[in-house]
Amino acid sequence: MSELNQIDINSLHYAVLRETENDSILETDPGFYRDLSEFIGNLRKQEFDGVESKIKDTMIEMATELASLLLRTRLEKVTKSSDAQFDNLLDEEKFILDSQEEQSERTEMILSATINGKSKLLESLAQNHKTKKVVIRFLQGVDELVGADLEKYGPFKTEDIATVPYENAQALISKNMATKIRWED
Repeated sequence: MSELNQIDINSLHYAVLRETENDSILETDPGFYRDLSEFIGNLRKQEFDGVESKIKDTMIEMATELASLLLRTRLEKVTKSSDAQFDNLLDEEKFILDSQEEQSERTEMILSATINGKSKLLESLAQNHKTKKVVIRFLQGVDELVGADLEKYGPFKTEDIATVPYENAQALISKNMATKIRWED
């Protein structure tokens, strides 16, 4: 991170102010979110007592709120504008928008299959989704289970990581027995 791109609470506030006062998406340093993450991470690592600790916690809360406001503002501009400057979007923002595009495509696929009488396609999509694999981390021990794909999984100990069918993962997550994790290549 260069000195020019270093983030502090004042520069973050200024960035949010600039973005909220403009109708278009402003050009931002490509490493902005990484620099911001580093700033907040460094704040969290610092240890203070008494009043200084409260000040640090307040700064973290402010930075978190400002970061959230900035991200939401920039994404809202894209969704509300037909001529948004996609060139000014950061990679992290494009990552979010990509998932929204995929959701829209899936919605259209289900709607089209439904109104065009393609029940076999709907059945296939539902079955594939139930049995697609999800990576989870176990929060407590779990005995062997039979997956939605009729395969056996487990037993598992606390903190084990496993890949199980979506339907089973959702059941474990809803009972607070596991949590979903992202497994990036």
